[in-house]
Amino acid sequence: MRHFLRSAALVLAVLLLAPIGGCSTKSRPASAPRVKNVILMVGDGMGLAQVSALMLAEEYRPVNLERATVGGFVKTYSANNRVTDSAAAGTAYATGHKTDNGHLGVDPDGKPLETILDKAERAGLPTGLVATVNIQHATPGAFYGNTEKRYNYDSISLDLVTSGVDVAIAGGRKYLTDREDGRDLVDELRKQGYVMVDSLAGLDGVTSGLAMALYEDSFPFVSEGRDPEYLPRAAAKALEILTANTPRGQGGFFLMIEGSRIDYAGHGNDTEALIGEMRDFDAAVGVAFDYADAHPGTLVVVVADHETGGLSIPAGKEDFTLPDSGVEFRWSTGGHSASMVPMFTYGSEASHFGGVMENTDVNRLITQLLGLE
Repeated sequence: MRHFLRSAALVLAVLLLAPIGGCSTKSRPASAPRVKNVILMVGDGMGLAQVSALMLAEEYRPVNLERATVGGFVKTYSANNRVTDSAAAGTAYATGHKTDNGHLGVDPDGKPLETILDKAERAGLPTGLVATVNIQHATPGAFYGNTEKRYNYDSISLDLVTSGVDVAIAGGRKYLTDREDGRDLVDELRKQGYVMVDSLAGLDGVTSGLAMALYEDSFPFVSEGRDPEYLPRAAAKALEILTANTPRGQGGFFLMIEGSRIDYAGHGNDTEALIGEMRDFDAAVGVAFDYADAHPGTLVVVVADHETGGLSIPAGKEDFTLPDSGVEFRWSTGGHSASMVPMFTYGSEASHFGGVMENTDVNRLITQLLGLE
């Protein structure tokens, strides 16, 4: 019974913490307070059931997501489909514009869109990208790439070279070197002043400046042997470098962190892999929330691009008079669903988020609060 009441309280908290009536930047005052640092965290494929699965696995011990002070829900549909893909959803968060599925950083007509990373770089703010997938993949790629074909990794890699991003920690190094055009983009980035290494450990002595730790390819699941502390350690390293790159008293930074392989677990209907990825992502959320506590003016927004797998968690038996019938994890698809996704916010000006929001409005509100409009 105590577990049931706690679960109900958690759901009610999301609703009660959120302002009633939805949330759109159109309803925000033009002079909304400016924040210094924004950490946008994307749990790829993370629906409410995925969050609930983590809480069940932890036997309702508090998880870091529960520290959020404001909760809400995000609508995820794309410009041409009620069920979005990661490219269109990533573009919505990166640019504030909906686009067709498969499009990355461009509108439905293929016109390039300016991203929040572009705006931050132009304003002199350091920027960073962290993921557990290739840096060219849909979500990280949406913050600097422009293409109508999301899997055009050769083109997206060229966009990375001109992105100006301060720090990137992800996979996908092979697309910088094994190229049909014969260019060695790792060497070109070194000539721009980047420290280029092939693992997170390679950044141990790097505390500032331009740096990329790009593994050769994507990552295995935690359940397959990946370091269960990889994402929180990568988040901490990116924050260390961005903090050092920020002139004291002059602006802040923008950092996007993706728990990428939550989505892969959903596609594979793999509950064990899901739990490992959710734990890794939640640990990174804890790093971001701790940073916000120690650095006033930091806003952390935790969202998902879409839900993957159509996960539900029914009781093991239909007789609810029993003390506990257990639960089952049921997957309804190997693809994405049209469900809204949860949003958790923490830190400076978190109160501006909540209720039911469009994914595009998340970008517009962050852009407004950072003073990048």
